Amino acid sequence: MAVSVVHTMLTFLPLRTRMTFRYGIATVHELQHLLLRATVRVNGQEVEGVSADHLAPRWFVKDPNLSIEQEAELLLNAVHHACTLAEQTTPAPTPFDLWWQVYHEQHKWAQAEGIPALVASFSVSLIERAVIHAFCRATSQPFATALRHNTLGIELGRIHPVLQGREPREYLPARPLTQLTMRHTVGLSDPLTEVEIPERLNDGLPQSLEACIQTYGLTHFKVKLSGDAQSDHARLRALAQVLTRYCPSPRFTLDANEMYPDIDTFRAFWEQVQADSDLQAFLQGLLFVEQPLHRDEALSERTRQQLSRWHAHPPMIIDESDAELHSLPTALECGYDGCSVKSCKGVFKGVANACLAEHLRRAGQQVRISGEDLTTVPPVSLLQDLALMANLGIEHLERNGYHYFRGLSMLPPELQERLLNAHPDLFTRHPQGFVAVRVVDGRLSARSVADASFGTDMEV
Repeated sequence: MAVSVVHTMLTFLPLRTRMTFRYGIATVHELQHLLLRATVRVNGQEVEGVSADHLAPRWFVKDPNLSIEQEAELLLNAVHHACTLAEQTTPAPTPFDLWWQVYHEQHKWAQAEGIPALVASFSVSLIERAVIHAFCRATSQPFATALRHNTLGIELGRIHPVLQGREPREYLPARPLTQLTMRHTVGLSDPLTEVEIPERLNDGLPQSLEACIQTYGLTHFKVKLSGDAQSDHARLRALAQVLTRYCPSPRFTLDANEMYPDIDTFRAFWEQVQADSDLQAFLQGLLFVEQPLHRDEALSERTRQQLSRWHAHPPMIIDESDAELHSLPTALECGYDGCSVKSCKGVFKGVANACLAEHLRRAGQQVRISGEDLTTVPPVSLLQDLALMANLGIEHLERNGYHYFRGLSMLPPELQERLLNAHPDLFTRHPQGFVAVRVVDGRLSARSVADASFGTDMEV
């Protein structure tokens, strides 16, 4: 087997959200969506693979001194560098070997240039996903088969030495999930009730949280926190009223997006809300807390000590701090309970982390692996991310692109039609004519994306 990247090409789709999405220090109205096409040679056959993602502001780089344009330029420069590396890398025996070379060369470059590791991982992940897509197409097998038969060449022990000699199929479910429960994102500026809507869109889709619950049959939620204890406490009280009105027993996660300065400050907030008798029943539905601290503090020695003293802390996972291959073991040693999987952080790393978590669970340690979103949208990023989550057996995952964008209306009508025809279980036609994600009882179908090469077999 010989796998190499012959050529790469980037195209851009400027997007506007239908409503403001506010998380952490970011307020998003518009952004660039990047599509990468890679011509990949697999045993002499040239096949195109694709990948895509937003150049998301204030997440990969959380530096308020940089403008949104400067952040996007930094991300794009890293992607260009990763593409050049991939094109210059000698043929590798497997997709994993090719990724391994590009990943380490890109991180060496990023460290020398003072570029955050999360940016380096993001840029390599675009190459990685396109190569996986092309390889699966060239070998006529879905990602599920390539993963379980390990024709991708994944060596878990290279990422986590404790898994030396083990295969992904030993830890993953026998077959991918066909249904995935959505955790609906509740952004910091999202109206909770109809009366709170500042300006009605009349675009055929729900705006308020209560309308979303009624429209989509939602049962799981991801709630953004601001880092201000009083505001977050009040927000939770308001949320509890709305969620318990429409859901018998809502399940939810809390995401602080790095907004609390240290564990002791977050602990004070948590003990404050726990002492609120009106929230006690609601808090029983908490699944975990995601990344309460800034990445510079999250894995520090001070945090390790503070967590060791807080024996009754809620389950906590890292997200933005999950920037490198060793981040999950480091977080577990620090006192966290797990990490998130996002395809924008790396597919092979996500697979290895899921396998490590299962390995540790079998040894009696409780480890959580979650599925989180970065507003993945069609025609590529949503489908590939769902394929990854379904194959890892992640039963509920944050989704938000269906809410902050007006379905697939940003895409040409012809492409919408082809997506609907290729994935009728995942998409549906809205009464106003555009194609939208099909949500039934708060769940998405992953059947067609799991059967495809990697998310989809379509030409995009």
